[in-house]
This record gives sequence, structure tokens and C-alpha cells, in this order.
Amino acid sequence: MYSTTDFRKGLKIEIGGEPFIITDFQHVKPGKGGAFVRTKIKSLSTGNVLDKTFRSGDKVDRPDMEEKEMEYLYNDGDNYYFMDQQTYEQIGISTEILGSTKNFLPDNISTNVLFHNNVPLTVEVPNFVVLEIAETEPGVKGDTAAGGTKPAKLVTGVVVQVPLFLNEGEKIKVDTRTCQYAERA
Repeated sequence: MYSTTDFRKGLKIEIGGEPFIITDFQHVKPGKGGAFVRTKIKSLSTGNVLDKTFRSGDKVDRPDMEEKEMEYLYNDGDNYYFMDQQTYEQIGISTEILGSTKNFLPDNISTNVLFHNNVPLTVEVPNFVVLEIAETEPGVKGDTAAGGTKPAKLVTGVVVQVPLFLNEGEKIKVDTRTCQYAERA
């Protein structure tokens, strides 16, 4: 169990059987009454953000969480399949759980999957991934890197703005946090 004195940003706690992560907290000592802690917590299963106040000394549960390094294998439209690097066990994760992360899953990429009570909650990809351009307008002689951008559809289906000189079949590095072109790979 965690006490309110253990609270810090990024701490994972469990309230009512649901896992949360503390995104912000503040210890308050009013002139009258006991001290308390104001927190902003984000649900790891639904993504909802809540404001919650705890009295000083309150206890919260530690969630039964485990993070595994897994390799992305393939998708069948509804589920994306990952393989545990140690046990070679395969699991399917739905597109609802993945959210926008599915746009940055080239084959055989290593990811971190967070489990709560053996149920996958989130999938984290590296900050930068290398993806191939599937469709874009052809580059024209004289186009320069400073000359502007054009839309390019990548092999995973996501569309990013790239410099004019890039063509289909070239590999680029994409920032997964901002969904923007970083550099040519």
C-alpha cells in the first residue's frame, strides 16, 4: 500500500480495482483542519482524468501491474498480435486499446506492453520509428528541404507532412509523440 506521503508524478495507484497514474499532486496544509493532498489522476484503462482529494495519511493500493517487452507480429483487422520475448507466447490486443499507437507499428518492432491483472492496458512504442512512404506525389527537380512540405501516406496508413524531395519507397524517421517527420532514415 502507498501512503499520501509516497505520492509523486508518475506513481501508479489502484482505487476501487481500477489502475490510475498520478499526473499532478499538491500537499495542502490549511490553517484549520487537517492536511490533505489534491491530486489529478488518469485512469490507465479508460484515459479519464479525475481530481481526487486524499486526507493526509490515507492509504491506497498498489496495482498488480507488469510491463513486458513484446514484439509486434501482425494484425488481422480487429486485433494486433504481439509475442512475449521471453516465453514466445502470443496475445491479441484490440484496436480500442492501441488507439493511435497502431499507426506506428512496423513489423517486428519491439514495444513495452503494460498489463493490469494479466489484461493488456497500454502499448508503448519507441519515440522514433522508421517507416516507408507508401504514397506521395513525386518530387520535382529543384525542390529543396526548405521549400515546403507535402502529405505522404506511410505503410501503416498514417499521413504525415514530409519535405518535397522525398519519394515513394523511401524510409523516414517519424516522431511517435507528435506524428511528425523527423528525418530521412
